Amino acid sequence: MKAFIIFFLLCAVFTAHAADRLQWRELPALPQATGGQMAGVSNGALLVIGGSYFNVPVWDGGTKRWLDTVYALESGAKEWRLAGRLKHSLAYGVGITTDDGVIVIGGSDGQQHYAEVFKLLYVNGKLEKTALPALPQSSANFGATLLGNTIYVAGGQREPTSTEAMKTLWSLDLNEGAPKWKTLAPLPGAGRILPVVATQDGAVFVISGAELSVGADGKSVRRYLNDCWRYHPVKGWSRIADAPRAVVAAPAIHYGQSHIFVFSGDDGANAQRVFELKDNHPGFSRDVFAYHTITNTWTKFGALSASMVTTAAVPWQGEIVIPGGEDRPGHRTANVINAQLRTEKASFGWLDYTVLGAYLLATMLVGFYFSAKGKTTEDFFLGGRRVPWWAAGLSIYGTQLSALTYLAVPAKTYAEDWTYLLSNICIVLVAPVVVYFYLPFYRRLNITTAYEYLERRFNLAVRLFGSSSFIILQAGRLAIVLFLPALALAAVSGLNIYLCILLMGLLTTIYTMEGGIEAVVWTDVVQVVVLLGGALVALAMLIHGVDGGFAQVIATGRATSKFHIFNWTRDATTTAVWVMLVGNLFVHLIPYTTDQAVVQKYLTTRDEREAANGIWTNAALTIPTALIFFSAGTALYTFYQSHPARLNPAVPTDATFAWFIADQLPSGVAGLVVAGVFAAAMSTLSSSMNSIATALVTDFYARFTPHATDESKMKLARRLTLLLGVVGTLVAVLMAAFEIKSLWDVFLQVMGLFGGGLAGVFALGIFTRRAHGRGALVGVIASAILLFLIQRYTRVHFFLYAPVGVLTCLFTGYLASLLIPSARRSLEGLTIYTAGSRVNSECSPSVASDKSTKGFSR
Repeated sequence: MKAFIIFFLLCAVFTAHAADRLQWRELPALPQATGGQMAGVSNGALLVIGGSYFNVPVWDGGTKRWLDTVYALESGAKEWRLAGRLKHSLAYGVGITTDDGVIVIGGSDGQQHYAEVFKLLYVNGKLEKTALPALPQSSANFGATLLGNTIYVAGGQREPTSTEAMKTLWSLDLNEGAPKWKTLAPLPGAGRILPVVATQDGAVFVISGAELSVGADGKSVRRYLNDCWRYHPVKGWSRIADAPRAVVAAPAIHYGQSHIFVFSGDDGANAQRVFELKDNHPGFSRDVFAYHTITNTWTKFGALSASMVTTAAVPWQGEIVIPGGEDRPGHRTANVINAQLRTEKASFGWLDYTVLGAYLLATMLVGFYFSAKGKTTEDFFLGGRRVPWWAAGLSIYGTQLSALTYLAVPAKTYAEDWTYLLSNICIVLVAPVVVYFYLPFYRRLNITTAYEYLERRFNLAVRLFGSSSFIILQAGRLAIVLFLPALALAAVSGLNIYLCILLMGLLTTIYTMEGGIEAVVWTDVVQVVVLLGGALVALAMLIHGVDGGFAQVIATGRATSKFHIFNWTRDATTTAVWVMLVGNLFVHLIPYTTDQAVVQKYLTTRDEREAANGIWTNAALTIPTALIFFSAGTALYTFYQSHPARLNPAVPTDATFAWFIADQLPSGVAGLVVAGVFAAAMSTLSSSMNSIATALVTDFYARFTPHATDESKMKLARRLTLLLGVVGTLVAVLMAAFEIKSLWDVFLQVMGLFGGGLAGVFALGIFTRRAHGRGALVGVIASAILLFLIQRYTRVHFFLYAPVGVLTCLFTGYLASLLIPSARRSLEGLTIYTAGSRVNSECSPSVASDKSTKGFSR
């Protein structure tokens, strides 16, 4: 009860709530009102390059003046400074911000258009200029953007007097040693000047613009366009939803992982009335539009504090800056405005806290209940082998379904389609392999960890390698398992990230330390019920929130190919059917045969038959629950396609499901679904902690201290569990505070190189007789080296890393065993015949009566 009270006190202290607003404020004004300027950021300073202005209003006979100035605004400065000058006046080109300077492309001085491209680097108050390859031809009034390290230039006008707009698309790969501009497939629509060009989601977007034609006076006439296009470097051009209106010359910027913001823009409504309206011109629209690349929808997203076109939107110091521009025809402004988008965090009410608190209290009570039963290491590590098969099956399922999967699968399906369903089907295909070939060895050798088998089959070195690999990888994952779901929840709700980490980490540590594997299994049972219940409730609420309900979800899914599963191609770099099936068979084979957190559950049941039933239970759960999560993803897509304004641009795509939970579910229901996220994280976490402690005590302490008492091993196991929980929680807190996630990703990636090799070692031991310890270790090393080379130098799909790792170890290890001399090791005690005529001489007496022998060794 004390834990329950502390929980509510923590909630009261840590809860945060922020409104979501597009807030505009002014920065120091430019020294000169200007439009058509280029802008970017170099070494932390905001640069405004060139531009043009009118000495007096155009309707009073004013003429356009062109600028060669480069102004800089340094961080914290109260005024702009003249950083330098160009060799000639320049405007209506584009500035591209890169890591090592601002690249200025094309432009005009009013007399001619230019093809020159150069880079400006701002260093100690001065400019350094570097020439880059010139455009294929002179151009201005185009749009340009940077995708990865490649510049794309679309549309434009060849000369000041040109009466036809360009349809060209050029690219320049800055990664090339000697970069050259390439001419790509032209824009399918009309040629256009002043289009909005931006990158997002791995593609280039060309939005609106004005088509040129010859007027009655022989001069160019504009036709304002609202059609929009997407260019993907591999797939080419495709048309997307039209903009709500023409947004010619609008500044734009990509935001988050799937939004493009378009500010203001000329819709041509008063284009013919400039001289009639003069100073009474209302100016360009102040609307801000948001385009969402996933749902292909437009929505109005606030308004500018002042309209501005023929300028740029630049990300600077975490905000969006629009420096100067044309606020109405024939008039410029020196105002510099910037916007900050506050992350909206939905309210988490008292009823939600009650539901979440009740769940956490229930898990604690389960842990304390089983602490009374955990008297020996047999109880702590194996639950006294008294766990029912159905509970073991649910626990295996809960262990494999992490909180990240819980949130990411619906988000992945929302963003793409059902292709990844094949991954879940492969779990069903792996189950018989585990039951018929691996399980007999684990059950009949009377072992506690899977790695004990490796010593009996090979040698001590192989056992220690296997156990160490598992321990290091799982210990590293502890922090990730805590950090990522906490990050997602904190990003979209009032829950504080540190509170989420502390609650999941410390409570899980307590019940795992007290109750051992039995507490892990039975809390897993509760957690699976909660997480599946939460997923079903979320799915029901998604369908309820869609106009037209379930029928509309199906119709939208079919119309947008969201139910697409099979990619019939031989391409090894994509999610082809064969890649998904072959790759995922081995992907799932690795944890189900080598991961102590899973294998340990096989050993908690009464006998082999019950263990097999547990494996089948996990497999049977996979398909229906996969359908729930994939359906939730399609429903999520349909919901936000109908209600794009409810999307939060600041929320990453992977957290979209979490955002829906926090933003749309009613009080109490949101608490239940968030409890499901906690349940998924805590299930994986508890299994990892208990299995790591089991491996450390069994494979190291007990192995090298054979006379250690059961009491000493029990004390060590509990202390190790506590240590693992505390360290994992603290590292997760550090990851949240200092953003060290990228380093942790590298660590997990390096350790992941050995996962396939470890599975290959087990396969060597079970399916061959000639393989020996030295050969097995050679296989592991060869597997890791080849996987490293494939990851670094090829585009092979990551699902194929597992079969490459397993098969390389299997075949290399077998070949090395034939070539490298080694004393032959007797396999008499390890041979299990399919006829049941002979059993392992080291098995417990109960095994000798089991005639349903299925495993074998050759």
